[in-house]
Amino acid sequence: MKSPNASGGNSKEALVANGILVVDDDPLICELIRDVLETAEIRSRTTSDSQQASILIQEEKFDAVFLDVRMPEPDGIALARQVRASALNRTTPIAMITGESDRHLLTKLFDAGATFVLFKPIDRHRLLRLIRVSEAVIQREARQFQRVKVTCKVSLEMDQRRSLGRTLDMSLNGAMVCADKIFPVGSVIQVALELTHGKAPLSGTARVVRVVGVDCMSLHFENVSVDHARTMQEFLLPLILAIETELRTPAQSAV
Repeated sequence: MKSPNASGGNSKEALVANGILVVDDDPLICELIRDVLETAEIRSRTTSDSQQASILIQEEKFDAVFLDVRMPEPDGIALARQVRASALNRTTPIAMITGESDRHLLTKLFDAGATFVLFKPIDRHRLLRLIRVSEAVIQREARQFQRVKVTCKVSLEMDQRRSLGRTLDMSLNGAMVCADKIFPVGSVIQVALELTHGKAPLSGTARVVRVVGVDCMSLHFENVSVDHARTMQEFLLPLILAIETELRTPAQSAV
């Protein structure tokens, strides 16, 4: 079986999520937010093109999304709805950016899926305060999708087609699998995952969210039982925490 050609190889950066997506049609605001996030040692990706943002939301996982409300279509409200309807970012925290305080607009923002609202004019202190308040929420979301390089046997089945393979990496919510047969993007398949050799596999369903090469698929777990989710967490959480410790900068470790 072939492994997907992931950028960065075995680098630490390849193991972590994509950070925060910042979308604003004013490049200066994008730059300001990016600089403040860098000060807080949070990685970010910025774009002033809301149509590009729409594509990124569907194709990549982010720890949080900052959206300006007033943009050329799709505007921030439409993008927030896309985030909530997406396979990868359905539970991702959303911070809506607006200069308006109209009560009806705020209701509309939260109805669209906003987690926080950041009011203009944006200044560093206010943004840092929001980051501190939302840190636990963002970290919890990041851990759900933190990829850990771990190899486990996996059996996949759909419409009496069976595929056998191994995981290349896993998170609490999904896995990259290399298998002898692949299924189309969007397929909902039955999954049996053997975390520990000799023990009964965890079973549930997963959706194919991406196909890489000829024999690798990215899966998002769905309809996993509470007991199996707990077992998955007990298996992966120590590995995730170990990665977080390893990724700390020397400055952070010295604190």
